[in-house]
Amino acid sequence: MKLANLLMDRRIRIDLKAHTKAEAVDELLDLLRAERVALDYDDIVRSVRIREEIESTSYGRGFAFPHARTNAVSELYILIGVSREGLDEGGPDGVPVHVVCLLLTPSAIAKLYLQTLSGLATFARMPGSLDRVRSIINPRDLVKLVADTGVTVDKELMVKDIMRHDVAKVRPDDTLKDVANEMFRHRLSALAVVDENNRLLGVISDRDLIKAALPDYRTLISNLNYSLDVEPFEELLKREDKIKVSQLYREDFETTTPETRIVEVAAMMIFKDFTRVFVTENDNLVGILLRKDIVNMIIRG
Repeated sequence: MKLANLLMDRRIRIDLKAHTKAEAVDELLDLLRAERVALDYDDIVRSVRIREEIESTSYGRGFAFPHARTNAVSELYILIGVSREGLDEGGPDGVPVHVVCLLLTPSAIAKLYLQTLSGLATFARMPGSLDRVRSIINPRDLVKLVADTGVTVDKELMVKDIMRHDVAKVRPDDTLKDVANEMFRHRLSALAVVDENNRLLGVISDRDLIKAALPDYRTLISNLNYSLDVEPFEELLKREDKIKVSQLYREDFETTTPETRIVEVAAMMIFKDFTRVFVTENDNLVGILLRKDIVNMIIRG
């Protein structure tokens, strides 16, 4: 099914007057009020606010996707607003938010909501999407613009609906210090290792860094009174610019494809106790699926 088939002209506002995301949400809800849709609007606003407090829904590229799973609604509602001037707040990339897509869905529904969110994010990532949306004159043109992109909503929840597209990665010639900096910058415990063509080679984790400092860790475990001649972490710091990723990374990683069903990958992650699976196409790294993202997006919402 095409994403555009889920959009309705009467639920699109081209000239948002809001200055903040919260004001934009309330302004978009006015579209439902105008339709005389009987909903608990106070509960909806509260649910959207709580979700926003957990983590900002500003996506970047000028788009924001405030959303909530709430029993205040019994079906999926998609409301889109365009601010030509831009909101006072920007996204993680510093670009002001110009397009606000508000999604409301019942608490028990996850699949269609996540696929719709994924479809809108796919549209946002397309080069030139923001400029084209800002030039739209009426709601019907926006629906047509989305339809022309061919973005679809699948029948089943797929990896591409949840995976992270921006993967933190390093090269084999990068140093241990580079790895530590990237892990700190992205708050991650592991990084993908790729070659110059973005082909996935392996993974390097915080455990690999600690093992580099404690190569005799088995001896330490078996004999806690084992005496060390030097402080291992100090010695590691002395060599952090010389130790290369190629000396530490592992090739025991799991991959999947964007078109794989989430249930299949989730079952594999549980069975093999994996916390992450890399997403590849023709051996090229295109994303990563984290176990916590399955919990955060499907269960938490």
